[in-house]
Amino acid sequence: MTIEQALWAQSAAEEPISGAFRESTVDVAIIGGGYTGLSCALHCAQAGQTAHVLEAQSVGYGGSGRNVGLVNAGLWLPPAKLVAALGDRGPSFLELFGDAPRQVFEIIEKYQIRCEATREGTIHAAHAPRGMADLQGRFEEWKRLGAPVELLNAGQAAEMTGSPSFAGGLWDQRAGTINPMGYARGLARAAKAEGAEISTGVQVQGLRRVGANWQVETAQGHVTARAVVMATNAYSDALWPGLSKCWQDIHFFQLSTAPLGDLADAILPGKQGLWDTGLIMRSLRKDTEGRLIVGSMGRMFGTPQSGLTMRRAGRILRHMFPDLGPVAFETGWDGTIAMTPDHLPRIVKLDEGLFTPIGYNGRGVTTGTLFGRSMAQMLGGGDPEQLPLPLTTLEPVGLKQLSERFYDLGFTLNQLR
Repeated sequence: MTIEQALWAQSAAEEPISGAFRESTVDVAIIGGGYTGLSCALHCAQAGQTAHVLEAQSVGYGGSGRNVGLVNAGLWLPPAKLVAALGDRGPSFLELFGDAPRQVFEIIEKYQIRCEATREGTIHAAHAPRGMADLQGRFEEWKRLGAPVELLNAGQAAEMTGSPSFAGGLWDQRAGTINPMGYARGLARAAKAEGAEISTGVQVQGLRRVGANWQVETAQGHVTARAVVMATNAYSDALWPGLSKCWQDIHFFQLSTAPLGDLADAILPGKQGLWDTGLIMRSLRKDTEGRLIVGSMGRMFGTPQSGLTMRRAGRILRHMFPDLGPVAFETGWDGTIAMTPDHLPRIVKLDEGLFTPIGYNGRGVTTGTLFGRSMAQMLGGGDPEQLPLPLTTLEPVGLKQLSERFYDLGFTLNQLR
């Protein structure tokens, strides 16, 4: 499905940002016009560095514009496991990413980005009683750290979600929701206003060293840069050999209903976003026009009006809201998530002056924003030890193709249920 078929591209209040290519010599060349690349460009420009973003399609075309739009604190892993996995870096990383939603919303406020931003939190919902054990542990860990989180029983979850189907939930009041494409376009607008250059429809064809600099080659010409950030994540191609072997591609679909008016008043009345504890996760949002946006893991099969995925989305809504009645879907799309085996992101040094952050594991809004800023700070002369994570080298995932096929099959069979 193309990005134009996604609700977020159609409903974003921010206008599309485009730019023609011109050859340039800059401090930082950035490949990819999603959250990471745009945040990097914005923060480079703020610090007085020249930056040029090269986007093969359009701003937000990849994972950024296809996102669910949950602005969550922390990562996929619960706090204790995250700290254990990262060792000495764990506490500072946890503090940084626990505060990540505030930092995203500060950028939105500063640049008046029109992206339907809400700061009412998100709900991690227990899909079954066994899901509450995980949420209980997360709640206790975050509470010890002073985070504003609340554990919901089944009745409280039903009141906040409008659904009787959840055994409870964890309400994280630091978090919120956005229109993901609106945020991407707003970052692009802000970056351009600060002096960064953005070129769209420009496919990078090669990278080569020329003395102390990099030459970024395209069909239209080249950009010369002191440093290069490949900000393509799950939408990386074969530009750098072996890069796309360092994560598993996980697909996620979303469908949106028509505006439901009064029918949706009791669903997520507090404007929180929701995802659940199921092994095959489901998400639920409501936009400012009263549309429900339901998602789950897997590819999009068919159209929003007919086909396997539409039927699966309808069953999810009927299970969550048995009194809602039949609804029509207007738009549908899917996207790709870069999942790492340990559910941790990476900042990879590919060569001298060439870096790529990867493996956001479904936390693209905050991770992309913060990693982009951190890359800009390092490339402006900052200490690499101040990055959120240590620099690493390429680490291919074992049995990547086999595991991806296994997940694809499992997700497809789940749509048949």
